[in-house]
Amino acid sequence: MKKFLLAGVAAAALASGAQAADLGAPRGPVAAVVVAPAFSWTGFYLGAQIGYGWGRATQPWTAVIVNPTTFPLFQNDARQSGVLGGLHAGFNYQINQFVLGLEADIEASGINGNDGGSGGDVNGVRHRWNASLRARAGIAIDRALIYATGGVAFLNAQATQISRVPNEFIGFNSTGWTLGAGIEYAFTPNWTARAEYRYTDYGARTAIFPVSGYSERIKPQIHTVRVGVSYLFSTGPSAVVARY
Repeated sequence: MKKFLLAGVAAAALASGAQAADLGAPRGPVAAVVVAPAFSWTGFYLGAQIGYGWGRATQPWTAVIVNPTTFPLFQNDARQSGVLGGLHAGFNYQINQFVLGLEADIEASGINGNDGGSGGDVNGVRHRWNASLRARAGIAIDRALIYATGGVAFLNAQATQISRVPNEFIGFNSTGWTLGAGIEYAFTPNWTARAEYRYTDYGARTAIFPVSGYSERIKPQIHTVRVGVSYLFSTGPSAVVARY
């Protein structure tokens, strides 16, 4: 009987010692999970763009001031195309995945064209520079931003009677509207690349040629595609999270 009791006590002592040894063993450090901060579109930016435009300058009607027998009452539209490029600047503010912003741009323009000589007189319209002030609204998918944009557009152009010798020129300004969409991607924390399409209606203006007394109603309507790069001056660690 004593042998059985001594064997039981010995077994219990060995088990207790083993558990104590396990408790005293040092534990290895648990690796912390490092989460990279989400990209933020909030901040000011400045960039440059280049593109191509095409369309027409409609000439709805022609009013003759001096000699009503010289010119027809109607003319064909002036088909136009050319390269344009310039600078843009703006500000974005991101809330969750939504990005709101305001952007302005100004460009030198090589868009040019004429009506092909309808009615016996060749009339051309050449864009010299254009600008816009637009709102932007989009959805951010981390470093990609899909957006729509629209606002007011400005144009400085020159109308020409090419058939006359010497040619007769007159400059004019127009104000209209522009609307489009694009995609932008941040390929570094501060640099982004974009591609954008816009349609612009610059409104109608009457150009009056002082020498001949001929006047023409001109309404440029242009499609454009642009590519560009921007530098973001401030990018926070994450977007503002709205609580509902």
